[in-house]
Amino acid sequence: MSYELIAIGASWGGLHAMSALLDGLAPEVDPPIVLAQHRGVDSLRGGLEALLQKHVERPVREPDDKEPIERAHVYVAPADYHLLVENGAFSLSTDERVQFARPSIDVLFESVAAAYAERAIGIVLTGANEDGARGLAAIKAAGGMTVVQDPASAERRFMPEAALALAGGADAILPVGEIPGLLYELCVGARA
Repeated sequence: MSYELIAIGASWGGLHAMSALLDGLAPEVDPPIVLAQHRGVDSLRGGLEALLQKHVERPVREPDDKEPIERAHVYVAPADYHLLVENGAFSLSTDERVQFARPSIDVLFESVAAAYAERAIGIVLTGANEDGARGLAAIKAAGGMTVVQDPASAERRFMPEAALALAGGADAILPVGEIPGLLYELCVGARA
């Protein structure tokens, strides 16, 4: 199986979890990574990207509407916008909040399921609400790979637990430090 996109959702504790995941990510794992991280509407543009950029060599940025998706990039949903993928490009939306969030993990994941189906990897990390559960179930139903941070290792276990319950489990349940090795195996071959 050739995976073409990795979608990640995080909320409370997400900066720490994403930093750990990016720290362990091998350069050979080159599908684009698209992150929906819950944050306030007044979040400084570029702030989250700058923090994450310290943990990975590939470019980390907020995409613009209709921007093409490029391999070996990390894209972060802009504050107060839903981020969607469609036909190899991004789309931004100011539709209503989902699970009190914009950006919504569910909105991102559902668009990933529709556009990439079995070529997608969906990952739910730490968080304190149910956002991401419905979207992860959509990725699973479309034949994509589903990964959930082990709730016991999450700063807030509610989001991973909700994802596991609604999606009927996941293909892998791992502490965040082991997810980069799985991504290497899935995208490159034998674990590094």
